[in-house]
Amino acid sequence: MKLWGGRFEGTPDELMERFNRSIGFDWRLWSVDIEGSIAYAKALERAGLLSADERERLIQGLQAVAREFEAGQFEFKPSDEDIHTAVERRLGELVGQVAGKLHTGRSRNDQVATDLRLYLLKEIPGLRQQLSGLQEAIVVKAEQHLDVIMPGYTHLQRAQPVLFSHWLLSYFWMLQRDRERLDELEKRVAVLPLGAGALAGHATSLRSSAGLGIDRHFLAAELGFRAVSENSMDAVSDRDFVAEFLFWAALVQVHLSRLAEELILWSSAEFGFVALDEAYATGSSLMPQKKNPDALELLRGKAGRMVGHLVALLTVLKGLPSTYNKDLQEDKEPLFDALDTLKLALPVAAGVVRTLKVNAEAMAAALDDGMLATDLADYLVRRGVPFRRSHELVGRAVRRAEELGLPLRELPLAEFQAITSATLSTSSEAFDEDLYAVFDHRRSVEMRDSYGGTATTAVRQQIEQARAVLQGGNFTPT
Repeated sequence: MKLWGGRFEGTPDELMERFNRSIGFDWRLWSVDIEGSIAYAKALERAGLLSADERERLIQGLQAVAREFEAGQFEFKPSDEDIHTAVERRLGELVGQVAGKLHTGRSRNDQVATDLRLYLLKEIPGLRQQLSGLQEAIVVKAEQHLDVIMPGYTHLQRAQPVLFSHWLLSYFWMLQRDRERLDELEKRVAVLPLGAGALAGHATSLRSSAGLGIDRHFLAAELGFRAVSENSMDAVSDRDFVAEFLFWAALVQVHLSRLAEELILWSSAEFGFVALDEAYATGSSLMPQKKNPDALELLRGKAGRMVGHLVALLTVLKGLPSTYNKDLQEDKEPLFDALDTLKLALPVAAGVVRTLKVNAEAMAAALDDGMLATDLADYLVRRGVPFRRSHELVGRAVRRAEELGLPLRELPLAEFQAITSATLSTSSEAFDEDLYAVFDHRRSVEMRDSYGGTATTAVRQQIEQARAVLQGGNFTPT
């Protein structure tokens, strides 16, 4: 007998049975479904709707069902429409008719919403730990290569010299924002829908003819929820927490994709800045020499999958009327897949970073004089030239060096002075012999020592801050 079959004389079409069934993916909710049912049995006994003996029989039966799942011995049947049906069916086989009392005042509408929230709450700590593991790998690698200088890029064009450690730590702070967003998300997941019924709630007073006396705040405390949903209609339809999690997961994967893209570039022969460990690479089935960055390419590729999950759920939600609709069955597969994907992607990314080999010589060889043009403009600013004019003058110097086929540092002083003589009012504002001190990439890096800058002192401070954050504390710069 279906849980809802009392008013039906016939049976569903076979294709409809298959179309309607969710047991193929929601089976993984078995543990939280049983946990919620044990708490609900206690609430029913507190309300006087179960005797102490009935409550104990139900709890022992539910625990027996849990042991079958844990041992891989639970047998699903074709009649099991979803995990709730399967658990209740098996409970009835074990404890008899008293199993029918467990659903008193409860709907699958509030039951599934509770299960999904409880499931996600149990997954969040592991995700937080994996995020921290990747952040830790980044900090360690940054410390190991603290003073390595590399070209910094904008528009994928060489821009200014920076420390490799500074570049790598930029991803630490992306991931830190992800950790903070996860903390905020967790608060909104931890809201109990159980007790909302199908949509209308129920009377709490036993003096009422409809009263069941279910204490929702007791249920929240029993199951570890921080709050109770304020509106029963909203409680059974609310999947904002799933959409918010999918946004969070998509953004995390986008951050991993960006890191992967840069490491793919840096590990190519054209750059040679880094080399991937063989544990995170594969070969070609045709070309024996190939070492492909497949771990990174998969991290990049799965970003599309994650964004797709978010768009899919938002599209489902956008036209739904109030309360529960069966469309909401579509919330679980994207959620489960996002969880499964991240639980692999985050540790793989951490492994890539931990085992990454850094080629400081190749990075140094890629530095050029053009990357110090901003320093040259700053030199003129310190001599009293407005920045817009100094920018123009240095740009002309860069162009003249290109015309002569010279590195900027080899452009003769006379050429620099010829560029400025017609436009600057005093010789003190012009280029002088000391301009050539600008052509030092290390000097350029170390001058940028502002908070959050790329100088070694600033990056050391950044690492201290990162370590304080990972340890759950706060960091106050001195």
